[in-house]
Amino acid sequence: MNSDLPLYERDPDAWQAYLAEGNRTQPRKRVSADVLFRDEAGRILLVDPRYKPDWDLPGGMAEANEAPLSAARREVAEELGLDYGGGRLLVVDWVAPHGPWDDVLAFVFDGGVISPRDRVGIRLLDGELSEYRFVAPHDVGRLLRPYVESRVREALDAARDGTVRYLHGGHSV
Repeated sequence: MNSDLPLYERDPDAWQAYLAEGNRTQPRKRVSADVLFRDEAGRILLVDPRYKPDWDLPGGMAEANEAPLSAARREVAEELGLDYGGGRLLVVDWVAPHGPWDDVLAFVFDGGVISPRDRVGIRLLDGELSEYRFVAPHDVGRLLRPYVESRVREALDAARDGTVRYLHGGHSV
């Protein structure tokens, strides 16, 4: 065998073992996927999870090997009974390790304006949420953690100007 050839050509099985070891030992990221829904008055849909003290956007954590948009669609269906078809990416926010948590990549997708017909179909389905409400943008700070409030404001701006924002802890880099 020609030892001048790269490992992937000279020994495909060894190459696959090398890749598997890298996959096993490299760090993994947690991923959350939320959706920014608004009503026709521009108010933002927020949810009150029973498992944490602050409100949040609808959505949640991605499962292993689940795409962020798929996670957003699944979470919105499981928690609110809404059939969210997917929307444009508005924000990716890297949140540094905090408390017992490692870092996380938080994706926010555009849910657009929820029609009155869809709004009356919202149901709290899986027991994770105690309440939902539409909140005026100037009032979201009363319910959200500061970095989540900043992320939501950045997502609103991205929805308005057609951009995607990359953030660290809710703030533009």
